[in-house]
Amino acid sequence: MLPIGPLMIEHRLIERMIDIIARTAEEARQSGSMDPLFVDAAVDFIRVYADRTHHGKEEDILFRELSARDMSPDDSRVMGELIEEHKLGRRLVGELVASNDAYRRGNRNSLRAILDKLRAIAEFYPKHIQKEDKVFFPASMEYFTDAEKDSMLEEMWTFDRKMIHEKYTRVVESWE
Repeated sequence: MLPIGPLMIEHRLIERMIDIIARTAEEARQSGSMDPLFVDAAVDFIRVYADRTHHGKEEDILFRELSARDMSPDDSRVMGELIEEHKLGRRLVGELVASNDAYRRGNRNSLRAILDKLRAIAEFYPKHIQKEDKVFFPASMEYFTDAEKDSMLEEMWTFDRKMIHEKYTRVVESWE
């Protein structure tokens, strides 16, 4: 398997969650109310799975290794765009959390902000994923030997094995 294999598999789960987010946001738009617990679950999924686990492997492994290569100007530009898109995703999620907190405190006007952020997230991820799957990931593999690809793949498996421990260590530390 290529190092982009696990990343593309993760994209399929992210797409499924994005579909749920889009559908739930539309239902909330029609009903005029949102379950803040759904927003919490969506935020947790995006922060832990999509951002820390998935984007973590991209940024901390694949992009790190690519940064040491003599990349074409186009590939370098696309990688820069992807990094900026990751930052945009984090910003949208942060704004969603703030809106959900306000909604939870009784500010019903913040429902519109929640729905706007959920819609922005639902529009952002499919385009981002397509750019990675169809454009950047295939091109990125050309910069590595088979041995380097195998090494990155092994590093990704190791990265994944640490994730659950990191998450729940932070949970315990936050309660301490």
